[in-house]
Amino acid sequence: MEQALVGKVALVTGASRGMGKQIAEDLAQHGAKVVVNYASSPAKAEEVVAGIVQRGGEAIAIQADISGVTEVERLFRETLDAYGRVDILVNNAGVMITKPLLQTTEEDFDKQFAINVKGTFFAIQQAAKHMGDGGRIINFSTSVAGQMFPAYSTYAGTKGAVEQFTRQLAKELGPRGITINAVAPGPVNTELFTVGKSEEQIKAVGSMNAFGRIGEPQDISDVVLFLASEQSRWVTGQTLRANGGFI
Repeated sequence: MEQALVGKVALVTGASRGMGKQIAEDLAQHGAKVVVNYASSPAKAEEVVAGIVQRGGEAIAIQADISGVTEVERLFRETLDAYGRVDILVNNAGVMITKPLLQTTEEDFDKQFAINVKGTFFAIQQAAKHMGDGGRIINFSTSVAGQMFPAYSTYAGTKGAVEQFTRQLAKELGPRGITINAVAPGPVNTELFTVGKSEEQIKAVGSMNAFGRIGEPQDISDVVLFLASEQSRWVTGQTLRANGGFI
């Protein structure tokens, strides 16, 4: 798939670290010009850009908090100002707050739905407005949505909404050749999952899948690369559980 994305412009939200960073780097490696979106980590975002450029790719960093619609609109406007088009949208940005039901606050609820649900929806809307025929939209869900884990109800609820956006919009966007799919990782070795967990807890969760380990960002990025490519042209409205047999 090397250089299969030459001439494409990819916008990756939440791309300054973790899976977003890996995805941005890999899209660039395969020829895409990449917009590295970040909310509050300019130094890390610029590091991602610098790394891409050093390896011969092209990228820019654009700050935008996707929990606000005007910010999402500005993100796309600045992307178009810089590159003139957007062909691939990866809705990677997300937040996970794990608390039991009785400890979940309105602030916890609103923050997760603002970023994971509203941010994703209005980024899709902007992509539908500005993306040419044959574009690719890749959302992020979670394999936890198929489990029953205490303290994950609100987070899993946000991803349930994302999966329905993915299904319901497939036929709406299909006449233009735009595919929309979701990737649902299992536990992955990023800050989003590992922070606050002991080594024993991480190993225990890793033992729940077929390979006896948690995923790595590269495991997920490779699935995103497929969905961003021409090879995925007949796949739309789907949620791919990239989780090593976690569920």
